[in-house]
Amino acid sequence: QAQLVESGGGLVQAGGSLRLSCATSGRTFTSQAMGWFRQAPGKEREFVSTLNFSNGKTIYADSVRGRFTISRDNAKNTVYLQMNSLKPEDTAVYYCAADLTYRGARPSVDPDAYDYWGQGTQVTVSS
Repeated sequence: QAQLVESGGGLVQAGGSLRLSCATSGRTFTSQAMGWFRQAPGKEREFVSTLNFSNGKTIYADSVRGRFTISRDNAKNTVYLQMNSLKPEDTAVYYCAADLTYRGARPSVDPDAYDYWGQGTQVTVSS
């Protein structure tokens, strides 16, 4: 059974930083892209960022562009989300997800395109 395990969430003041990690364990699978999504209480899950493994293309939601950075450590089978200048509206449970389907140069921002999901990690930003 393949698993994605997130870590790095926590409580931080506005303007602070956190780095989320998403490690792959269990059965080996080949991802074409890895994405980060988040869900705040009472809201739908929304796209945050994604990284295409074949060409390194990244996409960010408008709300996080310039503040968040997605990256990958191949040797550790880990994807990161560096979050800077955090705002209270960034408060949510953050999920990483793996897309096993090759979709060309542009990775998908649709959560339904992703095959495996982590359990989520809580990020709380206080004002």
